[in-house]
Amino acid sequence: MTTAPIPEHVLDIQGLRITLPGTARPVLDGVDLTVAAGETVSLVGESGSGKTLTSRSALRLLPPGAVTEGAVRVNGDDVLTMDEGRLRALRTGTAAMVFQDPRAALNPLRRIGDFLTESVRTESVRTTRRADATARATELLHAVGLDASVLHKYPGQVSGGMLQRVMIAAALMGDPALLLADEPTTALDVTTQAEVVALLARLRERFGTGLLFVTHDLDLAAAISDRVYVMYAGRIAEQGPADELFAHPRHPYTAALLAATPRLETAKGRLSAIEGQPPDLRTALTGCAFAARCAIATEVCDERAPRPRTAPGRPEHLAACHHSDRLEGSAADA
Repeated sequence: MTTAPIPEHVLDIQGLRITLPGTARPVLDGVDLTVAAGETVSLVGESGSGKTLTSRSALRLLPPGAVTEGAVRVNGDDVLTMDEGRLRALRTGTAAMVFQDPRAALNPLRRIGDFLTESVRTESVRTTRRADATARATELLHAVGLDASVLHKYPGQVSGGMLQRVMIAAALMGDPALLLADEPTTALDVTTQAEVVALLARLRERFGTGLLFVTHDLDLAAAISDRVYVMYAGRIAEQGPADELFAHPRHPYTAALLAATPRLETAKGRLSAIEGQPPDLRTALTGCAFAARCAIATEVCDERAPRPRTAPGRPEHLAACHHSDRLEGSAADA
């Protein structure tokens, strides 16, 4: 009897292209992204760059009318071609998402205990007793720093930080191989943000879960990530190990994002900003999506979309820029 090979990645997105009705170009245009077991990968970029849609594709949570190309494999299985039964099993066991606004994800009229246990009870009703599901929920609440009294409370009776911890516990109820976190700290104060990020890091180590962390906060991505993907206009602009990418960015967009990040040591005056706006989805692109906002763009940038190029001596660091060599060594001072 032969056993199926264990996939190298818990998430493997290859050539993902998603087109929506009424748009002149794909919302996602040839996205390649991987997450290994026990690895934290951050996806960063401005609002509207395609980060959330990329993460939701792992659960096939796509907008109405979406047309897809490419493959999105979770634990080796292509989510885009699954039937409804397999997709339901994946969403309740193999992969889970922590959404940005926890209050929007919970029914305010139901107790938190019911929310935590309903997914495993619904999917495995014949094998999971209510007592076992409650015990598992209690265990995970302790893991995220809460006690069993939360089970009997309603969402409106706990703070936003506690509720986000509940969401993380809920995501772990099915022992997922992949955890998708869509800006899970945006609605929280700075202290609670730090606690949630530290919690995610501890849980990843404890359970060996692969984590895709979606954020617009570059400092946060640097603190939590093993690798980082920088996204712009539905394309991956740059990718690489977190420390290397932030120390030596090779795409003008990454460098501009870093320059626009507020620092305590920054001189007084106006903060740096990226001039212009991201391209409109109603406008087709023929070259580099960032060309209109780029200070080093040339004629070739308008004519031809750049392909990812590796950094000299750093094969895991890629940038989709015709002039990436001109940025070598200039980042941290940008």
